Amino acid sequence: MARINDQIRARQVRVVDEEGEQLGIMTPRDALREAEDRGLDLVEVAPQATPPVCRIMDYGKYRYEQKRRARESRKHQHTVSVKEIKYRPKIDTHDFETKTNHVRQFLKAGNKVRITVMFRGREMAHQEFGREIIQRVIDETADLCTGDNASNLAKMEGRNMSLMLTPAKQQ
Repeated sequence: MARINDQIRARQVRVVDEEGEQLGIMTPRDALREAEDRGLDLVEVAPQATPPVCRIMDYGKYRYEQKRRARESRKHQHTVSVKEIKYRPKIDTHDFETKTNHVRQFLKAGNKVRITVMFRGREMAHQEFGREIIQRVIDETADLCTGDNASNLAKMEGRNMSLMLTPAKQQ
């Protein structure tokens, strides 16, 4: 946070006015008096410089502009989130198609998708069914994914087998 007005503790400061003109090196008290004569604030903008650089400006307006710029930059950035779709080894064809369509929508939106096949009880003895499900999803979404994806890359974590799909770069 920048120091303003009475918070400036240097012996001498280099002062710049609101138009960017250098007023020279002076004591903080004289610089503050100059700022008050203009109805503005004295703000320390470069405390590490020798001597520190202070600017005469409207501090409230300056803070407002900073917040507005930060808000604008956040508005234009896209965060990539990880979506997860869970399948079962004995999934029906319609359910498979619906979930795979959701995977396609997430990949088109630029999100990473984790495909998870959940096993219960004796299904653990037939993990090849889970690998088949994952391979079918990979085949259905191959046009939207980057990299080499294969069902043998899927990892077992307890009773779940999962694989991460990364979206292709969009033009």
